[in-house]
Amino acid sequence: MKRVVVNICRLLLAVVFILSGFVKAVDPKGTQYKIEDYLQAWQLGGLLPDVATIMLSVGLSTLEFSIGIFLLFAIRRRLSSRLSLLMLAVMTPLTLWLALTDPITDCGCFGDALVLSNWQTFWKNVVLLAAAIVVSCWPKEMIRFVSKTNQWIVVNYTILFILAIAGWSLYDRPQFDFRPYHIGTNLQEGWQRTMEGEDLPYAEFFLSRVDNGEDITEQVLNHEGYTFLLVSPHLEQADDSQLDLINQMYEYAQDNGYPFYGMTASGQQAIDRWRDMTGAEYPFCQTDDITLKTIIRSNPGLLLLKDGIIVRKWSHNLLPDEYDLSEPLETSELGQLPDDSVMRRIVMLLLWFVLPLALLTIADRLWAWTRWIRRKDGSEEEEKENNNPNLNIKKEMRKKIVAGNWKMNMNLQDGIALAKELNETLKAEKPNCGVVICTPFIHLASIAQFLDQDIIGLGAENCADKEKGAFTGEVSAEMVKSTGAQYVILGHSERREYYKETPEILKEKVLLAQKNGLKVIFCIGESKAEREAGKQNEVVKAELEGSVFNLPEEDFRKIVIAYEPIWAIGTGLTATAEQAEEIHAYIRSIIAEKYGEAVAEDTTILYGGSCKASNAPELFAKPDIDGGLIGGASLKCADFKGIIDAWKK
Repeated sequence: MKRVVVNICRLLLAVVFILSGFVKAVDPKGTQYKIEDYLQAWQLGGLLPDVATIMLSVGLSTLEFSIGIFLLFAIRRRLSSRLSLLMLAVMTPLTLWLALTDPITDCGCFGDALVLSNWQTFWKNVVLLAAAIVVSCWPKEMIRFVSKTNQWIVVNYTILFILAIAGWSLYDRPQFDFRPYHIGTNLQEGWQRTMEGEDLPYAEFFLSRVDNGEDITEQVLNHEGYTFLLVSPHLEQADDSQLDLINQMYEYAQDNGYPFYGMTASGQQAIDRWRDMTGAEYPFCQTDDITLKTIIRSNPGLLLLKDGIIVRKWSHNLLPDEYDLSEPLETSELGQLPDDSVMRRIVMLLLWFVLPLALLTIADRLWAWTRWIRRKDGSEEEEKENNNPNLNIKKEMRKKIVAGNWKMNMNLQDGIALAKELNETLKAEKPNCGVVICTPFIHLASIAQFLDQDIIGLGAENCADKEKGAFTGEVSAEMVKSTGAQYVILGHSERREYYKETPEILKEKVLLAQKNGLKVIFCIGESKAEREAGKQNEVVKAELEGSVFNLPEEDFRKIVIAYEPIWAIGTGLTATAEQAEEIHAYIRSIIAEKYGEAVAEDTTILYGGSCKASNAPELFAKPDIDGGLIGGASLKCADFKGIIDAWKK
């Protein structure tokens, strides 16, 4: 039930974020205007230049759309869920303030595609905030649609796609126009109905001649035939890079008898300056600047009416040229409504974005399914072999290891002497398992010079959770690796208890160790009180989830787990072979839940609780115990070899 609730909340958040981010991306200028409205409401108008607000607009749309896609595909589950929670934790109080004070009519969450009142927006955010809290509490319950190894494709493609949509919409015009002045709008009819008292968004549309103050709105909208309207909310800020094409359009209109008007909210001084700069001879009309910004997201932009119907819109970047204007509009393609219908644009969107991701998802799931089939077939074959009475050889699926942890014992000379003795002994009599000795830092470089690491691996007992810097007394993973060591013990109970190493610290240590090519022996285990309370399973699961279960499968396969019952370390107590097997099997089962059966079967799990030569054979005979992490018994060659030899019995 928890998983169902989390995934319902996740899909709700994904849909809302995707829709919100997309409508902002297809109309970045509209989002910029809304950001400027907010700044005005906070008495900060004019504080940010236009380039900053447009970058903020594009950035916000990219962030929202990406979070939505990441939640949909369960990519970087912890990060995406926290980002959604952070955004809603900011937006919910903000929309409450909007609802209470009403400084702007709507928050602009969904642009012009879906206009909500401020109270509707607030309650919508309350629901989404609750959903974000649920998802953030249990992010790992989100079901992945694409495996971790292929998620980078979705991440990069999503970001590039939404940036391309926003960039093209800025250069041209919104690819989906949700405003009341979209192509195909019967502006004459809408304006007439508004004048008759209907509640339509054309009340602020008017054209008042600058030269004589005459209202020519009705004249222009009722004109039979074509009319060009050059729209510039503020001539002072208009782009003047296409002046030649604008003048060429005016001359074309004059030659063919089409009315041509400039529409602006600027005053006479700005109009005179524009005329001096461009040589414009067309008449200008005064119009509300918000209406002009709503009509077309370009400054300047060009509007073409036919019988009061909007048939074309052009941004200043894509004005028709002399080749497009070779014939009258009546016989030209320019004079007709374009054939790129909304449905056609939706189909193009599906082809360019949805279809590739759908194909990736299908291919990824098919690959995962075939891998599962191969694993299943392999497991069945293995079971047949193991159940065959004629076969007495047990198939080994994972590496057997006996690792010695010297802890803070022996000076340099004694340590070297012990390592040399072990080296000579095991070279003479090859062990049936992997052998590792983990020594204090001061021994590593010296021992590495003579140790035959094909027989005995060398490891450190710890490393720092920092890469480098002013951390006096610490030894980094890079330093450990430079000595010639191959392994490092992390998460030992003594480090957790005495040095307060938290799961977050250990998580960083694991990442740095693997970054530097070290094989990690990761320790987990419960205290006596936790064992007596029956919480051992809960404890070991939490320790794995806090530090190594964040790793991708490829990196987790390099981890060796060491289960060490804290109550049996240095106390003389030892878990019975049955107790040890029971919790080792449980550890393997939760690895299987996280990474699958194949990974669990390949993971080496060592027992680290007062293992001695006397009890090692019984422990190592258990199917889920793959060796030992040995403390005091590793400080004498004979004792340590006695445990190693348990694999021969």
